[in-house]
Parts: sequence; structure tokens; C-alpha cells
Amino acid sequence: MSAAIESLTTLYHRVFGAMERIADAWLLGLLARFAFAAVLWGYFLNSARTKVGEGVSGFFSIQPGAYYQIAYPAVEAAGGDIGAVPLFPWGLMVVLGTYAEFILPLLIVIGLFSRLAALGMIGFIAVQTFVDITVHQIGAEAVGALFDRFPDAVIADQRLLWMVPLSVVILKGPGLLSLDALFDRRRHHKVRAQPAQI
Repeated sequence: MSAAIESLTTLYHRVFGAMERIADAWLLGLLARFAFAAVLWGYFLNSARTKVGEGVSGFFSIQPGAYYQIAYPAVEAAGGDIGAVPLFPWGLMVVLGTYAEFILPLLIVIGLFSRLAALGMIGFIAVQTFVDITVHQIGAEAVGALFDRFPDAVIADQRLLWMVPLSVVILKGPGLLSLDALFDRRRHHKVRAQPAQI
């Protein structure tokens, strides 16, 4: 019996060890970016579109709704006058938040500066969560709790799951099918192609 268990254990470690060695360098980051693109990219893109105007020129025009979504206390303190909202910190927060919502997800999906973009996205999600709870004052049922029997809370459960693929990209990289990997291969190829200096 002991020999059979040891044989199964050895087989288990060989099979899954080989799978890990083969897939470690490229698969996890690719799967994490695919999950992000399939589940969250559309969400963030749609949310970002609500903050800018229509068309190409509208992209460079932050709409009043962006201020209401991101900096409602400042809008309220300014009597609803967006022009009276101070640039620092509120106006800057609205502009940076709006364009980060376009740029960071795109960088993750194409795999360019992926680790930094994923770290920025985690920061973005943390700020988004803070604003949802403190500014929009969503209810306790939407906030939810971790380690409860309900896996569908908008904040505690979903946002934690959003951060998992981003954490994989930060820790393991974007995977083989990414611009980061392409530029890395080119950089290594150039280094190897240069003659050694004596």
C-alpha cells in the first residue's frame, strides 16, 4: 500500500511539475490578462466613456458627470458649479481618474508596461471602492463581507476577485503573448548580437 501511494505521489509531482515548468513563464500572465479583458475591460471602458464627450475631440473634454461620479463632495461644496471646483486636489483627481480608466486597462490588455499598469489598476480599484463607500454611500448589502456565505457582494467579493488577475500580472508578468515580452525578446536579441568588448 505504501509503495502504491509513493508511486502515485511521484507521478502526481512529475505530471504537475512538468505542467508548471512548461506553462509558468507564459501561461499565467496570459490567462490573467485574458480574464481581465473578457470580464473587466468593457466595464472600465464603458465607465470611462461616461466621463468624456462624444467623438475624438470629446475625448479631451471632461464632462460634468465625471465630477459628480468622482468628486461629488467638492461639487456639492461648490454649489453644483463644476467651474468652481478647485483644481487641486479635486479637478486633478477627476482628470487623472478619467484617463487612467481608459489607459491602464488598455495597457494591461495589450501587455505593455503590464506590471505597472496592473499595480495602477489595483490602486484605481481601491480608490473606486473608497469613493463608492464614502461618497456614493452604497448600502451595507452591496459592500458585503468577506468569509460569509454570500459570494455576490459588489464590493467585498467582486473587487477582491478583480484584483486577483491583476496581482498575477504584477507577480508573474504579462505572459509570452504581450508587447512587454516582444520588447524584452528584442532587447535580449540586441544584447546577444553586440560583439563583446575587450
